[in-house]
Amino acid sequence: MKKLLIIGHTFPEPATTAAGCRMMQLIELFAESGYEITFASTALASERAVNLKRLGIAVVSIQLNHASFDEFVSELKPTTVLFDRYITEEQFGWRVAEHCPDAIRILDTEDLHFLRKARKVAVKDTIPVEAAKLFTETAKRELASILRSDLSLIISETEMELLRHTFKIPVEILFYLPFIIETFSEEALPFEERSNFITIGNLLHAPNVDSVLYLKKEVWPLIKKELPEAKLHIYGAYAPRQILELHNEKEGFLIEGWAESVSEVMQKAKVCLAPLRFGAGLKGKLLDAMLYGTPSVTTSMGAEGMHGELPFSGKVSDTVTGFVDASVALYNNKTEWLGAQKSGFNIIEKRFRKDLFSEAFKEFLFKLGKHLHEHRAQNFIGEILRHQTMQSTRYMSKWIEAKNSAT
Repeated sequence: MKKLLIIGHTFPEPATTAAGCRMMQLIELFAESGYEITFASTALASERAVNLKRLGIAVVSIQLNHASFDEFVSELKPTTVLFDRYITEEQFGWRVAEHCPDAIRILDTEDLHFLRKARKVAVKDTIPVEAAKLFTETAKRELASILRSDLSLIISETEMELLRHTFKIPVEILFYLPFIIETFSEEALPFEERSNFITIGNLLHAPNVDSVLYLKKEVWPLIKKELPEAKLHIYGAYAPRQILELHNEKEGFLIEGWAESVSEVMQKAKVCLAPLRFGAGLKGKLLDAMLYGTPSVTTSMGAEGMHGELPFSGKVSDTVTGFVDASVALYNNKTEWLGAQKSGFNIIEKRFRKDLFSEAFKEFLFKLGKHLHEHRAQNFIGEILRHQTMQSTRYMSKWIEAKNSAT
């Protein structure tokens, strides 16, 4: 029996976060391959988390810096372990390697955290994001986690290129696996039955908070001037007070909270706005917009990794004036709108269909399992980083464990 242990940073919430959708897609891929799945986390499940037990997945609560995990993983004997973001690999990777040395260790990066953080600092310091300082402490930690793992799942082609060419990470330990769409229909509400603008996203996520603030201060007043009857509906869970206080009926700037049905609210809107100034990975809101036939206006940061060489499903602009003009034109021009909608459907068909990736991923895992020792020998830098003299996180964890047991 093939056994998968997922060590989750949080419990998946596909209705609120793109990361939650991503995790559920991975769970589905492993389930289809016949894995018995256990999901373990130090976090608590929220009211919006998927009920994994109903899907036949065992759920286990684990503790940081505690020997109980060693006992748990030794008894479970997983054949594969999936780490949800580099932080969980830092915390538990060395324990898995020590107690289940033959288990395949896979890191799902979600997005490159060091890239997102560096771009955030660049925006704060008012320098171009292209000039963001990438060689940071976070980069060292995340890259070390990638090198220690047998395989890292990378969600964006842009990040694949960055890892391969800037940081010289061996391609053999990287696998490009974007968001995947199993089925979709090109039927959607027509132009005439739609109205207003939409933006959506988890409002605990810093790029989304910045985007909403940017809309409020810079972009929406100019759109509203051109389209006095238009409204902007802003959906997202976990909105902080600074976002909730932006709600203004007179300005048509409406903080709507969590959307129970993304398909319903997205299909009613005429245009999706995503003026993202920093971030990394792929943008779930833009993929949702394509899926439900809603053209988008975004920045080059937002469009990164989404459309490849294909025409984008809307318009891309990095200036306030350009963004406003694009938004108004797309809102008013049915011909442009239909063309953007068609481009979105084409992007999904050519770049995100599940069958483009699922079989290749399953085959890669099969070969990795058969040739794991040879695979690790080719990644000798990873072996060095797994050596006990390099494992600062291991000894810090043991020190905390000893300290806690003594008190």
